[in-house]
Amino acid sequence: TLMDDQQSSFVIGVAGGTCSGKTTVSERLADLAGIERVALIKLDSYYVSLSHLPLEERAKFNYDHPNAFDWQLLTQHLGMLANGEPIPVPIYDFTIYDRTTEVRMLPPAGTVVVEGILVLYEPDLRDRFDLKLYIDTDADLRFIRRLQRDTAERGRTPDSIIAQYLEPVRP
Repeated sequence: TLMDDQQSSFVIGVAGGTCSGKTTVSERLADLAGIERVALIKLDSYYVSLSHLPLEERAKFNYDHPNAFDWQLLTQHLGMLANGEPIPVPIYDFTIYDRTTEVRMLPPAGTVVVEGILVLYEPDLRDRFDLKLYIDTDADLRFIRRLQRDTAERGRTPDSIIAQYLEPVRP
């Protein structure tokens, strides 16, 4: 086995730019292995809570910056999974730019997949991965996917998506 003494699960990190296909690849891995054998964690669930800010300020926040994520909580949750404990994964609502008060209980599994734009950024998190994947997709295709997704699923306008893409996302 490729697991060390401290870690009971094989942990995979899947990174890539916005709308590169990270979720599709991660969900496909889970489907192939069997959803009961894979714990799938989305980095988006670990955005820091901004409930103390008004909606307008939350909408302007740079969600593509490393400071947008609660790395400590995610690292703690991976440790809990490694110890065979279920974790309370936060539920993030993109329409209000914040976490909800609800959580999704995720049981431990033999394989843990963590997917998100910056999962390879944080050294403590990156060191936990037994396998690291980076999904490289052309920027024009990623932008088209983001435009389609955010209008259909996140209640955003094309103008707001373009502005967000040009300012915090693209850089």
